[in-house]
Amino acid sequence: MQVRTTRFGTVEIAEDRVICFPKGLLGFSGFRKCCLLEPAEDSAFFWLQSLDDPSLAFVVTDPSFFVPDYSVPIRSEQMGDLGLSRLEDAQVFVIVNKVDQTLTANLQGPLVINTLNRQGEQFVLAEKRWTTRHPLITLGKGVQAPKAVSA
Repeated sequence: MQVRTTRFGTVEIAEDRVICFPKGLLGFSGFRKCCLLEPAEDSAFFWLQSLDDPSLAFVVTDPSFFVPDYSVPIRSEQMGDLGLSRLEDAQVFVIVNKVDQTLTANLQGPLVINTLNRQGEQFVLAEKRWTTRHPLITLGKGVQAPKAVSA
């Protein structure tokens, strides 16, 4: 399947790489189909590219790479909404932003994806322990924010 993007041109992805967010993302409820673009095999950062709008993409990461004690409580009704029968089938990502020279993550609004049926939902965590701008790493001189390359 060919995906048009404004950042990377047209890229080819497998049909099984499409992730559906039936409720959309916070602030983007009309955009429901996305795919993950991987900039390199060993990258800690990915692009969550909208299939509905070529100009809409978010940098995301697995928060466990940076915050080992981070976890997302998933209620039984949320598991049902995602079609999850086992927590092991869920993958968690968080949206990353660059604030000055720091990459931050929205740990209060994680993306939970069922890896089997590729259904996703953005949760809003009530726990105040996490913030929407949790510092991940500080970029030093000569270090740049993540960029994807066309595969």
